Amino acid sequence: MRISKDRLEKYRNLRRIFSEEDYINIQPIQRGGVLTEEAMKAILEFGDGYSVCDLCPPKSARLDMITSPPIKDFYHDLAEFLGMDSARVVTRCREAVFIAFKMLGRAGDYVIIDSNAHYSTYLAAELAGLRIKEVPNSGYPEFKIDLEAYNEKIQEVKKEIGSSPAAIFLTHVDYLYGNLNDAKIVGRIAKDYGIPFILNCAYSAGVMPIDGKEMGADVITCSGHKSWAASAPTGIIAFNKSLEEKIVMRSKIEGDLTKRKFGVKELALLGCTVMGAPLITLMASFPEVVKRVERWDEEVSKARYLVFELEKIEGIKQLGIKPKMHTLIHLESESFYKVSLSHKRKGYFLYEELKERRIVGIQPGLTKHFKFNTYGLSWEQVKYVRDAFFNIAEKYGISHS
Repeated sequence: MRISKDRLEKYRNLRRIFSEEDYINIQPIQRGGVLTEEAMKAILEFGDGYSVCDLCPPKSARLDMITSPPIKDFYHDLAEFLGMDSARVVTRCREAVFIAFKMLGRAGDYVIIDSNAHYSTYLAAELAGLRIKEVPNSGYPEFKIDLEAYNEKIQEVKKEIGSSPAAIFLTHVDYLYGNLNDAKIVGRIAKDYGIPFILNCAYSAGVMPIDGKEMGADVITCSGHKSWAASAPTGIIAFNKSLEEKIVMRSKIEGDLTKRKFGVKELALLGCTVMGAPLITLMASFPEVVKRVERWDEEVSKARYLVFELEKIEGIKQLGIKPKMHTLIHLESESFYKVSLSHKRKGYFLYEELKERRIVGIQPGLTKHFKFNTYGLSWEQVKYVRDAFFNIAEKYGISHS
């Protein structure tokens, strides 16, 4: 064996660098994914690879048909919770987006997306063989998507290729500025043109109330590990009955020698998707997720409070739409950036100052622009974060009111 014993020993003793118990973690992609106590227990019970497959029904042999654990019921409840007709659990939100693009479009088709979309949206379109048209945003400092401009982009596509785009895509809450978009506007436009509407809820479903039918969405994509208190990798694709035959089309292939067929298998899912701990943590956290979305207004009030307080520091400004409608916050800080220019640790000084105060999550090396997320923090923790920033500002001679 070429792998050294010392190297193997490292893998036996893995520990997380920053625990939720010891640090206040404000990492923007991690707050909604903090596991519930029930999910932590479920990992121990279902940590083995194919742990949910003990009672897979032989005739259907499909994940969504397993009743013990109650995956079949969960899929039904998941769809109902999102205001959709059907749902499937996949490995990631980006996989859900790719499935929607692939099954709704053909090579060379267009999909219209918002210009604040995550990079993986672009890759999903590329891998599905689609072309994109971007809906513009307003630019600095709000970066607000012009939702009515979806009309213009649809007309642009129709003029260019003589047919409508395969789908319209909107990021409900973007990862850059935490802007919350009014999905109903795009849903209305999609309905007027008869074009499928895909709503990416990676940063919204699981932390705030979502009703796909009310918003006019035909497909909703979600991230379990970002927003549903589930371990990675977990994603969700939910869709309306009108698109079921396309999204979860059954396999039609047949072996030329054996004549083997797999007609019960759902093609885009490659049969089955998440078979173990990630799915189980999603299920175990679901009761808490159902309750916690009702507390969304209070979560937003914490974010607004912290923004209001931190903007008292000289040179700090929130980017994105004001007032905040989401807990993901993007700050511009000319004052901390100015300190970094002469500091011996350069841009790392802010990260290290926060870490000394047992706050982590700000990306190391960033001072001029940085993001964080207050979701799930207590009021006491929010005020502690505020005081930490004030303390750092005072240390470096930056004034605050």
